[in-house]
Amino acid sequence: MTLQQADPRALRDAFGAFATGVTVVTAQDADGKPIGFTANSFTSVSLDPPLLLVCLAKTSRNYATMTGARHFAVNVLSEGQKDVSNTFARPVEDRFAAVDWQVGAAGCPILGNVSAWFECATEKLVEAGDHVILMGRIEAFENSGLNGLGYARGGYFTPILASKAVSAAAEGNIELGAVLERHGEVLLVGDDVFSLPTCDGKDGSPADILRDYLEELTGLSVTIGFLYSVYEGKSDGKQHIVYRAFASEGEPRNGRFLKPDTLAKTHFKTSSTADIVARFAVESQLGNFGVYFGDETVGTVRSVPTKAAQP
Repeated sequence: MTLQQADPRALRDAFGAFATGVTVVTAQDADGKPIGFTANSFTSVSLDPPLLLVCLAKTSRNYATMTGARHFAVNVLSEGQKDVSNTFARPVEDRFAAVDWQVGAAGCPILGNVSAWFECATEKLVEAGDHVILMGRIEAFENSGLNGLGYARGGYFTPILASKAVSAAAEGNIELGAVLERHGEVLLVGDDVFSLPTCDGKDGSPADILRDYLEELTGLSVTIGFLYSVYEGKSDGKQHIVYRAFASEGEPRNGRFLKPDTLAKTHFKTSSTADIVARFAVESQLGNFGVYFGDETVGTVRSVPTKAAQP
């Protein structure tokens, strides 16, 4: 797709393919009140001198305060802090009432239980199209050792949780599956009885094995996303690992892309497949995805919100 053909949303989605961490940027306003916003456009710049940067939209409600602040802090969220990210991404009046925090040496709010934090003096402001780059010189920092919260393709992920689930499943007979989506539709295989695309697991990376299988099956380019379901199949004795995945444009060699909310009367190969498709239909409408852990009949869904982390 050329830049002339792309709309801003498509470009933003393409940027979202790059997995990042999630931060909350904080400062004090002119009256000494704490302000903060969620941002994943953060990166280290230099060790000597110690510099970092974060990008801020010019349309942000915090634009005037942040560009006028002499100091700001970057709080790198830990993998259990999705709620903190959502709190600071929404127009909540008193965001700080819902979190644990303290005042740093330069007066910036430092959040509790984060992976790391950096308190900075504002070094430079750089105009960058519809954003401004805030470059900060680090004056104090702390690294807690907690694992960070990840973000890619519009959703949060926790790498440690994913690896533990895959390792646990790898102890048994594995079947890999995918909710392969494109423009709100899901690829299903079969004629009268539908199923999700699946393949047997083997030695190697489950994501790589599944991607190779899906690309061979469909003839399309496929990107593997994050875990969607991990469950034990009591009827077949297999451990099932199902990922969300994303397909490129084009007609699939096998299978059909169908809207999941129109499949209520569809016959599926297994009840677990029907449950996965039904859950995906609901979560797609809500914009709030989760990861299922359990067996074919009983389990829990751990929420994985998909609201974009934006200032």
